[in-house]
Amino acid sequence: MRAIWSGAISFGLVNIPVQLYTATGRMRLDFNYLHREDLSPIRYARVCRAEGLEIPFEDIVRGYEYQKGEYVVLDDEDFRRADVAKTFTIDIVSFTDEDGIESIYFEKPYYLEPDRGAAKPYALLREALRRSKKVGVAKFVLRNREHIGIIKPDENVIVLNQLRFMDEIRAPADLALPAPEEAEKREVELALSLIDKLSEPFKPEAYKDTYTEELMRVIEEKVQGKVPTLKGKEPEPTEVKDLMARLKASLEREERKAA
Repeated sequence: MRAIWSGAISFGLVNIPVQLYTATGRMRLDFNYLHREDLSPIRYARVCRAEGLEIPFEDIVRGYEYQKGEYVVLDDEDFRRADVAKTFTIDIVSFTDEDGIESIYFEKPYYLEPDRGAAKPYALLREALRRSKKVGVAKFVLRNREHIGIIKPDENVIVLNQLRFMDEIRAPADLALPAPEEAEKREVELALSLIDKLSEPFKPEAYKDTYTEELMRVIEEKVQGKVPTLKGKEPEPTEVKDLMARLKASLEREERKAA
């Protein structure tokens, strides 16, 4: 892995030099956009609107439009000047229970590795978090934008989980949602029984991206000149009048599996 940021965790008056690594990697198929007529690849050009010419990347700068048609250019040093401390610091501002943070706020995890000479204070913070059963709420700047996150131990590594700000979460007020009383008591009891039958410890190794495998099968069949076979079918919505029967059938099926 390659570090994407280096700085320090600020823990009270203690600064712990660290390097930041992306903790996730997405397995996906890469597709190219092609011209339908001759299947030539389509490329995306950076074109100057005034001149109509393609501009090389090294000649492109970032600008903020402070009034119509008027821009001020910012370079990397300007972003750093905005707040040097924030640019190089993951600042723990408080501690809290992780259970108190709703899942909708979690966005992306990163690994933190101690930099040279920082192993002891890194281990100190990791063990203090583990024993307190708390997570640190932190502020940091990454890719020229301020973020919040939580810092927590995961076995021997400290993880920084980037969170969304509250104003990034859309309220569901405009959604047409049923009232709680629309769920009948008998149906809820059956649903609870089904949940109980299907409950087990979470095993992340049991899950994988099977859709990509099926998509690869479609690709291979097309390469061989075949018409790809259709797998599965669209689900049919359960009618309200069938709800009890479907719940009972689902529960009976799980009971047979268990037996």
